[in-house]
Amino acid sequence: MQVLVVGATGQTGKHIVEDLKKRNIAVTAIVRNLEKAQELLPSEVNFVLGDVTQPDTIAEAMSRCSVLICATGAAPSFDFTGPFQVDYQGTKNLVDLAKANNIEHFILVSSLCVSKFFHPLNLFWLILYWKQQAENYIQQSGLTYTIVRPGGLKNEDNTENIVMSSADTLFEGSIPRQKVAQVCVEALFNNEAKNKIVEIVTQPDSNAQTWQELFAGV
Repeated sequence: MQVLVVGATGQTGKHIVEDLKKRNIAVTAIVRNLEKAQELLPSEVNFVLGDVTQPDTIAEAMSRCSVLICATGAAPSFDFTGPFQVDYQGTKNLVDLAKANNIEHFILVSSLCVSKFFHPLNLFWLILYWKQQAENYIQQSGLTYTIVRPGGLKNEDNTENIVMSSADTLFEGSIPRQKVAQVCVEALFNNEAKNKIVEIVTQPDSNAQTWQELFAGV
């Protein structure tokens, strides 16, 4: 298995890469800043300079991989086109490349509440709206996919158990980025994760479940 990770130097993406390397899985990371990537990520990772808004920069790397994990996200800015360019058009570019290269499994990190148009996050240039459009494009593509919708992202890990639910059933809660990464990586190895949207948070009073139980319950 050769995994292409897009958004690898992001706060969630770097945990995804670390988890993959712990399993001795070959990783190619698409990065926009090589120096930053070399500082943040394990040295065994194959770095490729690329940008989701410029699909030609990613095409060759995609052709050498069998699965794709996308953890991109528009950076906060005054550019109102950011979420459209990155969260929608960038993901759309990846989907088109994935189809052309027969990618076996496309895993996308999205967000809780993408179906709520009047959510406060949509004040930031419709960021949730464009994430939902990207989800729709993947679902209609014919690719095998897993869409991961985490709650509010925390940088500090915790010992709480993961709660996993189906689309549009969780509308509040949070989860450490480390656990989002674990869900993405485990989805690669669990058939129950295929062609599903999974919403995830952590809760202190939830019961521990195996990964198969979590994915099967959605």
